Amino acid sequence: MTAPEISFEFFPPQSLEASFRLWDTVQTLAPLGPRFVSVTYGAGGTTRELTREAVATLHKSSGLNVAAHLTCVRASKDETLAIADSFAEAGVTDIVALRGDPPKGEGRFQPHPGGFANSVELIEALSETGKFTIRVGAYPDIHPEAPCAAADVNWLKAKLDAGADEALTQFFFDAETFFRFRDACEKAGIDKPITPGILPIENWNGARNFARRCGAHIPDWVERAFEKAVRDDREDLLATAICTELCSDLIEGGVDKLHFYTLNRPELTRDVCHALGVVPKVELQNVA
Repeated sequence: MTAPEISFEFFPPQSLEASFRLWDTVQTLAPLGPRFVSVTYGAGGTTRELTREAVATLHKSSGLNVAAHLTCVRASKDETLAIADSFAEAGVTDIVALRGDPPKGEGRFQPHPGGFANSVELIEALSETGKFTIRVGAYPDIHPEAPCAAADVNWLKAKLDAGADEALTQFFFDAETFFRFRDACEKAGIDKPITPGILPIENWNGARNFARRCGAHIPDWVERAFEKAVRDDREDLLATAICTELCSDLIEGGVDKLHFYTLNRPELTRDVCHALGVVPKVELQNVA
């Protein structure tokens, strides 16, 4: 089995302790040689400034290719593009362009009066600048706001046609879910890369709640296995095994890139990467 190319998602710290955790996460995973790392926005754009600071700091200090998340929430078009320009001025030219979740308590997404109505409009504007590599979200399981699976495929095609370069999927629990989605995308004429998003399950209750909010289908066997593993205090062992098997199945099915949602907790992601043959890239220096 050929080791895949990998990338990682982090979220910006909101406290001193969280800052140390982010840096520890970067130090743990950077030696694996990711093709890029991304930094998220909080729901409703709540961490916009923190994201900008984290992106700039990581770009300067880590040597990694950093991608900044950018959303349409609570900002005018000019404000959003000014943020994008600030990323470019800092040397960050990779953007993950998303519509964004509505602020907590506001229900459905409502565009800013002077803002982008959706992610396609945002992508078109970013693409027109010619400054950025643009990645977008994709949904192998039906998005909670989508009427059907075909709508998700059609919307992804619209985003890619608008100028996006690559799609990163929401996480899922079964490789066949991704393969069905990939086949549907190919049938719709999509020929740009679609990279599976992988969630190593550090905490089952948290992962289950997250899955229910974003529409990721949880197979019955996964539910039963984790309930038993939690009782037996073997949750980490099961999580590593399930995640490694999922990634192996994807690789056997032709996938050569994986994007890990780390939740700033790197150990399980690192262990899965090692199991897949992704090992630290050691540079030899001053060797006689």
